Amino acid sequence: MDIMTALDIGASGLSAQRAQLNVISMNMANIRTTKTEAGGPYQRKSVSFEATPVYSPFDQAMQDQLNRNLEGVKVLGVIRDERPFKQVYDPNHPDANDQGYVFYPDINVVEEMANMMQAMRGYESNVQTIESAKRMFQKALTIGQS
Repeated sequence: MDIMTALDIGASGLSAQRAQLNVISMNMANIRTTKTEAGGPYQRKSVSFEATPVYSPFDQAMQDQLNRNLEGVKVLGVIRDERPFKQVYDPNHPDANDQGYVFYPDINVVEEMANMMQAMRGYESNVQTIESAKRMFQKALTIGQS
């Protein structure tokens, strides 16, 4: 694996973790949203990832057998969570139905915080990977100078 491949893999991980953090922050911001532009309460979202090859088909043909299984990650899409909404009895709320119930998104703060910590750890590990690749490249340049 060369330096650029290591950087590509780290960059794909950074991009994926950033997308996950954006969706988590959107979920946290809309935890009490009872009415969206679509009309209903906010629907919790999550991010779907997919492993993706780092090399183009031409690069894969030119690489040796050990480097063929290198893969990065990409965001496949943002998925709407199909959990049912929470019903809370609040007849004074402007979005309450005829029986006095308000529908809130089923977003658990603890779950979202755990997902955020996982995404942050993934982001940090990808940053460390990129930093390590840069240090190795700089050391290789130093060896070549002497």
